[in-house]
Order: sequence, then structure tokens, then C-alpha cells
Amino acid sequence: MSSKAYGIDFGTSTIKIYKKGDGIVLDERNIIAIADRKTIIATGNEAFEMYEKAPSNILVTYPVRNGVIADVANMLAMLNHLMLRINKNRRLGSVDFIVATPTDITEVERRSFYDLIASSNMKAGKIKIVEKPIADAIGAGLDITTAKGVMIVDIGADTTEVSILSLGGIVLSKLIPVGGNKIDEAIKNIVKRKYNLLIGDKTAENIKKKLACAFSSFQASIKVFGRDVVNGLPTEMEISSDTVYESIYEYLYSIIDAIKIILERTPPEISSDIIDSGIYITGGSAQISGLDDLLRQETDLKINICSDPANTVVNGLGKIMEDHKLSSLAGTLRQTTILN
Repeated sequence: MSSKAYGIDFGTSTIKIYKKGDGIVLDERNIIAIADRKTIIATGNEAFEMYEKAPSNILVTYPVRNGVIADVANMLAMLNHLMLRINKNRRLGSVDFIVATPTDITEVERRSFYDLIASSNMKAGKIKIVEKPIADAIGAGLDITTAKGVMIVDIGADTTEVSILSLGGIVLSKLIPVGGNKIDEAIKNIVKRKYNLLIGDKTAENIKKKLACAFSSFQASIKVFGRDVVNGLPTEMEISSDTVYESIYEYLYSIIDAIKIILERTPPEISSDIIDSGIYITGGSAQISGLDDLLRQETDLKINICSDPANTVVNGLGKIMEDHKLSSLAGTLRQTTILN
């Protein structure tokens, strides 16, 4: 790729941009605030501050859902806005891009990532696509170009992707609709049911970070604020870790079931490689307390929680851009549609 290149990870919850030679230059919430359906009020973390607080004339929305672009117009507006911010409102010449996409999506969904870049205000040169499990493994420091098999599990915001990789490609992959957002929603629902307390997404996420554990033996509690369902008044209540475990264990075992399904279908020679190296866990929810111990207990395999698990995909894109030996891992698509 040219000396001017960007790698973009359009995550459901966050958008991360890697600039060749400079590293990660943007790591913010993938959310946009728009007034009257046309005027951009804020993007990224600034828009997230408005989430669940904005008046009716301001729409605060996530353009990516379940790992794919659900709102093309708003994602395009947000990308243009962020790229101008990164480059301090300077127009760039021809720039190459590399984008990470999930594996188990349709060709139309995959092409939308390509067309989004091609239709942006940037003068895009080469646009390459890398499947997320490949970028994930490279970012985790794994060598997937050899015949040795690797198993990697990416627990994202809306989805979890379980993949087996070897010789620079994906041998097996399974995408399930379980991730950090689903866990947050489960926490919101159980708090409403057990405590008659309505809480927002931000509060549920905070509860998850502080109380979520893969084992019921963990004991802790925190005080949270919300609205009482009975009298409609703001109130404070104490939420226990037992309640959180009750809401999330079903999702944790859904991830375990997906891992077991892939292991059952893995070729025997690759299975021996996985026994030797273990399973690598990435994604923001990889940091749930005790998750590695639970997975080890259920699979009887070594579990490796990657360092900086939330950024392995975008770091992998960076390595593919920086190292010409890895450039073959990125493919190209041909633009078919100009987005408005």
C-alpha cells in the first residue's frame, strides 16, 4: 500500500482508525448525533455523551448494527466528519484504505463497506478488505501464514465470531448474535424485573464492567440510579453481582456452545495445534472477570486472553499495512454502487 493509508474497523460500538506510520489515531464510539435529520451535531465520544439525553429534534444513533452497516447515510456522514477531524480539516490527496469485515455476512453487506469508502469525500486510491478474524489474529501477534492452525474468539458488541485459521485463510467460522450489548440489555431487563428499576444503557454497561463475572461465587454490589417503575420517581438502589450473573450466564454458555461446535468440526490435524497453543480470546467483553477460567473448565484447553483485546482488529489492520509480507491477506472488491 502507499505511504498514505488508513485502516478502519467499523465496530458496532466503537470505530477505530489506524494511520500508517502513526498508529491508532481514532478510537471512539461509533455514534452520531443529527438535528432535523441533516445537520451533524456531534460524532464519536461527544455524541455518546448525548445518548439517552437528547431532545426529540436530535437523533443520536449507531449506524452499525450486528457488525454490518445498517444506516449507510449516517455512517457516510460520520466517516467524512471524522476523517476531516483527524486531518485537521485538511483535504488529502489519494489515500489507500483497508477495512475489516465480519466473515459470515452476505456479499451485499461486505460490498457496502467498500462502497462507503469509495463514495466518501476522501480521494480513495486502493480499497482493500480483510476478514475480521484474520486482522484479529494478526493484531494478537499470531502467525497465521503457516500450516499451524489457530483458534480465535472475538467477543464484540453485538456478535461473537469463533474462527479457525491456517495458511493465511479461514478454515471454519461461526458468527452468533451474542455480545456486550446483549449482556447490557439482559442486565437492564433483570434490574427492571427484580428491582422495579428502569436504567439506561450507560448504567447497564457500568454495572457489567464492575459486577459481571463468569462465576456465581463472586460477591459484590454497587449503587445505581434509575426511575422507579411503580411511582415514576428517580431513585437509588443497590444491585448485587448475583443478579448480574443470573442475567449473563446464558449468554456466556451460548459462546461456549459456539466454541464447542467449531471444535467438533475442526480437522484432526488442526485440533492437535489447538491443543498445543490453546484458544485466543479478543474483543471488549473478553475482559469479563473469570471468563478465561470458565472457558478452560468447559473446554479443557489453554485459554489466552489477548493483551489490549478491544484493539486487536485495528492493530492487525495496521500490521498488514506496515508489513508488505502480510499484504496478500487483504483482498479487493469492485465498486458497484455510488452512495448518496
